[in-house]
Amino acid sequence: MGVYTPDSTCYDLLTLIGKGFEDLMTVNLARYKPSGEYVCIRRVNMESCTNDMVAFLQTELHVSKLFNHPNILPYRATFIADNELSVKASHILISVDGKVYLSGLRSILSMINHGQRLKVVHDFPKHSSRVLPWLSPEVLQQNLQGYDAKSDIYSVGITACELANGHVPFKDMPATQMLLEKLNGTVPCLLDTATIPASELTMRTSRSGADSGIGEGTSCRPSNGEPSMHPYNRSFSSHFHNLVELCLQRNPELRPNAGTLLNHSFFKQIKRRASEALPELLRPVSPITNFEGARNSDPRGMMDLASDLEHLDVDDWDF
Repeated sequence: MGVYTPDSTCYDLLTLIGKGFEDLMTVNLARYKPSGEYVCIRRVNMESCTNDMVAFLQTELHVSKLFNHPNILPYRATFIADNELSVKASHILISVDGKVYLSGLRSILSMINHGQRLKVVHDFPKHSSRVLPWLSPEVLQQNLQGYDAKSDIYSVGITACELANGHVPFKDMPATQMLLEKLNGTVPCLLDTATIPASELTMRTSRSGADSGIGEGTSCRPSNGEPSMHPYNRSFSSHFHNLVELCLQRNPELRPNAGTLLNHSFFKQIKRRASEALPELLRPVSPITNFEGARNSDPRGMMDLASDLEHLDVDDWDF
């Protein structure tokens, strides 16, 4: 990995990719001048941040330095430039060679206190209004029992539904309704022919026009008997359904830990490495490095890509 100078003059900002942190943060595609490499820059308007927000960001940076894992995206440089704190980060990213990176660790909490590992924590993630759908019932409940790493397993289940269904469960609900749904044991699911009754002939959409992801759906065949072209007319494996069901158990004690989850049959059945399978599965999507002229020798292609990105709607991509 290269070394990046913590100097704002070494970076050319190209175009906006996303926003987040109560719209105080922007994520930009940028070019690192010394090497010509294209990087991702995360900028935070420090002048508009409260003291709590600044402390929140400092904690994120401190804890992120404790990680050294090939699937967690690191911050290569952090610096103050005028009134902004710039760091490199994003979400769940897939590289050109199929490697998966986890980033966006702003809401992480340490379970180590004074050198001792805590059994539970009680802190509610700050500035988390836009990530409520991914939070587990026990985190939202905020009771004396607290929560532990099993709450992250719940988030894995929500993310699985999001990736499979194309939208986030509970996303279209008011926060109070979502809280009641989760506390009452409403469980999202994968939407396919196993979970959507064939008798349902029309989609029951929300006011936002999107399915809530908690059981609403559409039929597999219309009344004339012709095959439906609906996107949910598909079948996920029983292994995938079981994985999601385990992750989204209302009682955290019934959820597997991360080690147990890795031994689940859903992962055991995978015969190809992610680096081999993901690029093929993502077609026809092309990585940035595949665009003509994306190399340093011909930067025009990347500039054209930056221009194209400016026309994308990134409002829903919350960093």
